[in-house]
Amino acid sequence: MRQESGHPLDCNCLGRRNFLKAAGGAMAIGVSGSSIFLADRARADALTKELRDKMTPEQIVQAMKNGNKRFRMGERKERNYLREQKASARGQYPAAVLLTCIDSRAPAEVIMDLGIGDIFNCRVAGNVRNADIVGSMEFACKLAGAKVVLVMGHTACGAIKGAIDNAELGNLTGLLAKIRPAIEATAYTGERSAKNYGFVDAVARKNVEMTVADIRKDSPVLAELEAKGGIKMAGAMYNLETGAVEFFD
Repeated sequence: MRQESGHPLDCNCLGRRNFLKAAGGAMAIGVSGSSIFLADRARADALTKELRDKMTPEQIVQAMKNGNKRFRMGERKERNYLREQKASARGQYPAAVLLTCIDSRAPAEVIMDLGIGDIFNCRVAGNVRNADIVGSMEFACKLAGAKVVLVMGHTACGAIKGAIDNAELGNLTGLLAKIRPAIEATAYTGERSAKNYGFVDAVARKNVEMTVADIRKDSPVLAELEAKGGIKMAGAMYNLETGAVEFFD
């Protein structure tokens, strides 16, 4: 009996595994319908270089979407974290690098049903970028082989509210200043205050969009990889109320 991988970033798990047997051998159809993977591949307890390298950036994004769908339906994959830890101890092959907020309610690995070794995750209040984070992304993609750069904000973000209110507190003051350009760039006809969560969420989305654009501008390394199709940069918003992650370019 053929054993299914069950790994959340396994391309054969995109939309569940559906195999088509052709005269030349067994094939599995990926997100685009054109990617081919061997049906009898052995179980992977952590993401392998071979599997990661076979996946396109679009398939990796789709795998994260599927993982979030499982999370929202309460159908997360059963996994053995100890096996994942041991399998990844001597090498890591993450498929993506994420920049997300430190909010305790928005852990990317949980809400997208990911395991140990699946992604790099940079976390900072308001998911703002700086040179160190961009450098980490360059390492993740150019040297370690990740194929997706995802910036993910979330609804009701405290950092966004603080920036709107011009909050000042030690080093936090400088961090919130990085969000203020997004406030100014947000087109909104209603009340422009931190008490209006519609405005807060609109600013959070604009902050994600501007951060993705700034990463392209700040990093010729990542921009070149994207121009050649080696990586995909995208944004996302996580809804604290519904548990849904909305992806956008």
